[in-house]
Amino acid sequence: MLIEERHRRILEALQENPQITVKQLSEMLCFSEPTIRRDFTELHKKGLITKYYGGAILNKRAADGEIPFAMRENEKSSGKSLIGKRAAGLLRDGAVIMLDGSTSAYHLVPYLTDYKDIIVITSGAKTAVALAERDITTFCTGGKMIVHSFSYVGQEAEDFVRKINADVLFFSCHGLSMDGVMSDPSVRESNLRRVMMEQCTKKYLLCDGSKFGKTCFYNMGSVGEVDGIISDVEIPESILAKVGKNGEK
Repeated sequence: MLIEERHRRILEALQENPQITVKQLSEMLCFSEPTIRRDFTELHKKGLITKYYGGAILNKRAADGEIPFAMRENEKSSGKSLIGKRAAGLLRDGAVIMLDGSTSAYHLVPYLTDYKDIIVITSGAKTAVALAERDITTFCTGGKMIVHSFSYVGQEAEDFVRKINADVLFFSCHGLSMDGVMSDPSVRESNLRRVMMEQCTKKYLLCDGSKFGKTCFYNMGSVGEVDGIISDVEIPESILAKVGKNGEK
């Protein structure tokens, strides 16, 4: 397991159980207690946690789901690139596309150069830069940037999105339960995604295999509202059975 992956797992564990100890994390991640303590020290220096004897607590930005983009960007990058390639295969020339600020959506960008005259609206600052570098017509939602995740959120971002009529939305979430409920630790990003869903004709959830069967703090809706799920692995039948059940076809 890479250090970045271990750090992410520690932050997720603290989100789900603020009382978890060094000993419990050591058993969960199969690393020694001294290794976990060193991880705590590094995360403390980055301002993501506050250490105490035998454990740690999340600081506000990590508790809000604002885990650094660089840490998430490198996580499962090959799987996310595959998801991006599969997602791009659903597009056509001239499409108006919305992308949220997730790293999954970011990995779709290299495959958009295959299309002509597309327009992309995104809430991800790094995604916007990557699009502009490829000479793709890009609009950024604006709003308040979440520190360390480079995503715009808030009323200004939501108001901008409400002015746009788009063909397709590609978005992600942090957890997808086996009964098809999408959830995420960040309330503000989830609220913006909900507005994006309202403004797009088609909606596709980008979801790597690590998110199946996982539940986070804030429920974002059901896969019954989306037109499809794009993953790097086989999607469980219990989830697939729910897709599109509540959508307008």
